[in-house]
Amino acid sequence: MKSYLSLIPISAKVHKRQNRMTLLCIIFSVFMVTAVFSMAEMGAKMEQARLLKKHGNLSFQDLFSSIMGQTLLLISAVLFFLILIAGVLMISSSINSSVAQRTKFFGMMRCIGMSKQQIIRFVRLEALNWCKTAVPIGIVLGIVTSWGLCAALRLLVSEEFSHIPLFGISIIGIVSGMIVGVVTVLIAASSPAKRAAKVSPVTAVSGNSENTNIRHAVKSRSFKIETALGIHHAISVKKNLILMTSSFALSIILFLSFSVFIEFISYLIPQSSNTSDINIFSSDSSNSVDSKLLDTVSGMEGVERVFGRRSNFDIPAEIKKENVLSSTIDLISYDKFDLDCLRKDQQLRKGSDISKVYGNSHYVLATWDKDSPLEIGDKIRVGNEEFEIAGLLKYDPFSSDGNTNGKITVITSGETFAHLTGITDYSLIMIQTTKDATDENVTAIRNAVGEKYTFSDKREHRTTSTYLAFLFFVYGFLAIITLVTVLNIMNSISMSVSARIKQYGAMRAVGMDEHQLTKMIAAEAFTYAVSGGIVGCVAGLLLSKLLYDHLITSHFNYATWSIPILPIIIIILFVFIAAIAAVYVPSKRIRNMAITDTINEL
Repeated sequence: MKSYLSLIPISAKVHKRQNRMTLLCIIFSVFMVTAVFSMAEMGAKMEQARLLKKHGNLSFQDLFSSIMGQTLLLISAVLFFLILIAGVLMISSSINSSVAQRTKFFGMMRCIGMSKQQIIRFVRLEALNWCKTAVPIGIVLGIVTSWGLCAALRLLVSEEFSHIPLFGISIIGIVSGMIVGVVTVLIAASSPAKRAAKVSPVTAVSGNSENTNIRHAVKSRSFKIETALGIHHAISVKKNLILMTSSFALSIILFLSFSVFIEFISYLIPQSSNTSDINIFSSDSSNSVDSKLLDTVSGMEGVERVFGRRSNFDIPAEIKKENVLSSTIDLISYDKFDLDCLRKDQQLRKGSDISKVYGNSHYVLATWDKDSPLEIGDKIRVGNEEFEIAGLLKYDPFSSDGNTNGKITVITSGETFAHLTGITDYSLIMIQTTKDATDENVTAIRNAVGEKYTFSDKREHRTTSTYLAFLFFVYGFLAIITLVTVLNIMNSISMSVSARIKQYGAMRAVGMDEHQLTKMIAAEAFTYAVSGGIVGCVAGLLLSKLLYDHLITSHFNYATWSIPILPIIIIILFVFIAAIAAVYVPSKRIRNMAITDTINEL
């Protein structure tokens, strides 16, 4: 043997099974970063092609000032940061457990003259040795995944992604994956390497570096002895407790953070059930579109739904409320389908009762923002009629920024509008086409409308496919990150049990049965889960609020953050289910081993 470093490939072969999870963590980290940045670059190239086609020339400022460009940059940067943290925590936990199981090996190396610095170097180079296999596999998986996603977007989603490259190779994605793989491993190996170097030769040769130097009995007044021992095992080694707590907390933080991204995409690319594909309106914005046209168009081929709106602006009104500056209102009618969509899309504030607005009634809706003085139950008098506000919209859909800007807009049913104003024709007719509608169908509708009204074909402005693609993108990577976190939890608990295998053998030898051992392992796992749940919820809510304010409220000031109760319940249940699953494998392993095997296990 020329050098002690020659032991690295030998150790890798001997501990192949123990290192499997560490390799998987590195592979997943590299894979996710490569796929994220590859998809971001492919999306940037698609946006570049679109802007070139639209404007004829293009600068970086044009690309990064577009909604698509900004969204891709933001999501990629945050995902990169989160994946880096996840990778460091997972790999560090795995290496720590591996070091704990090989204390006798490091003790022998110390006894034959290896210095602390050599042990640190050995552990770090051993970790880098895994990169030779894991990084290429992760990069290949990331590239292939990006090809599959690009193909799905281009062939299955819609023409919005018709310019996305199918088999593009992203240099940025490959380099980013390599950097993350190496940097993550180096950071993760730092603490375990120092821990291995600090173990004294005498303690190390004994084969157990765990905290066996107990100065007092474990307190078990509140719990049975096996439960108390499990809790003690979890909290006795502070570094392991921090790493395990972080692993549990990370999944909660990721889940709550990505919930904000889902809302961000919903605000950035809003999806409304009443979004039209074709608009027909009068050139002077008056209520001059014949109501009979609605019946004519509704029966034509390629038409799924037709509905209309009437409008009357700057109507004198008396609002029975103090501090209301405006003495006029804008009045807009919604057909039944329009009103149904408000409920379906959850655009109404809490306490609204839209059921009162249908038909010919004296109830209306009103737009709202943070500066609006209106409240549910306020009264508005128009002419000789008095109306009560039965509900408030969360924002003003008729303004470009969602703010009312001091303007009061009242929404009525079509029947109430006709009763109040006597107007039965429309200012706007909106058409939703079927999925298989052809250009010939649209041409036929245009001919039926004639030249009297303005005809606007908005089919090219559809964003449903883009919205679904972003949701698929975010949820997909969230699922992968969560899967890796769960695997890490299961592996870490299993390796923690392996590091104490001699203790468990001694406990079985003095009479502890299999059920008690399982309860002890479960108590250890659930101690990690509870501490991780508390840390994860606190940190996750703080990060959720921070992200929400920065991404959403700063651009859509009518948006308000609220505690995400349902996501919290879902992810906490998920974490505790993962803890239950993590207990099964190591407890089964101990049950299947003879007592003498557990005592002699190294």
